[in-house]
Amino acid sequence: MDIRTEDGLDLIAWYAPATAPATGATVLVLPGNAGSREARVPLARALTAQGLHVLLLDYRGYGGNPGSPTEEGLAADARAAHQYLVGERGVDPGRLVLLGESMGAGAAVRLAMERPVGGVVLRSPFISLAAVAAEHYPVLPVGLLLRDRFPVAESIRSVTAPVVVVAGGADEIVPPEQSRMVAVRAGAPYVEVPGARHNDAELSSGPSVVDAVVQVAAASRQR
Repeated sequence: MDIRTEDGLDLIAWYAPATAPATGATVLVLPGNAGSREARVPLARALTAQGLHVLLLDYRGYGGNPGSPTEEGLAADARAAHQYLVGERGVDPGRLVLLGESMGAGAAVRLAMERPVGGVVLRSPFISLAAVAAEHYPVLPVGLLLRDRFPVAESIRSVTAPVVVVAGGADEIVPPEQSRMVAVRAGAPYVEVPGARHNDAELSSGPSVVDAVVQVAAASRQR
């Protein structure tokens, strides 16, 4: 299916309905830089088996979509997916769970600040994009060089929906200390998967991630 953004781009996305008795919750997956809708099919299968509907989104410039990714562009893409689910599919925003992975955590937090959602799961979130770049390029003044920064740890305080943070204990891209700091700032549960690296299957579709989404979806039903 195509999702039209506010600036006129048509983005390809895949919608997967629940394969078990539906709980009434829908999950919007906002992937990281290395993620894609094809790579997240195992995640969709695991979530739909829990009675959750799932939308797998690819941003502008990813997965064959037009445009170039920027912080504002990815935020617009997330808003378009929200509008599609709420406006066209009739999803109750209070039962909409955002799953933001790494870079997608920035888009998820931004969307949760701008639009009503039922809950947020952040997988391997960073303090900010500049902070991640500083870990890998410590001699560069990245705080000055990066225009699009995704200040996740600063913005998460403004999110009122339930939040859970999941991170890998051996994440070589986003240090778990950064993800833990995001959880502290959010006052949210923090789940660390021992030995898991950034792109390991345990962090893309493993039980810790699936359980966190199910937990937040259940919390959204009780609000």
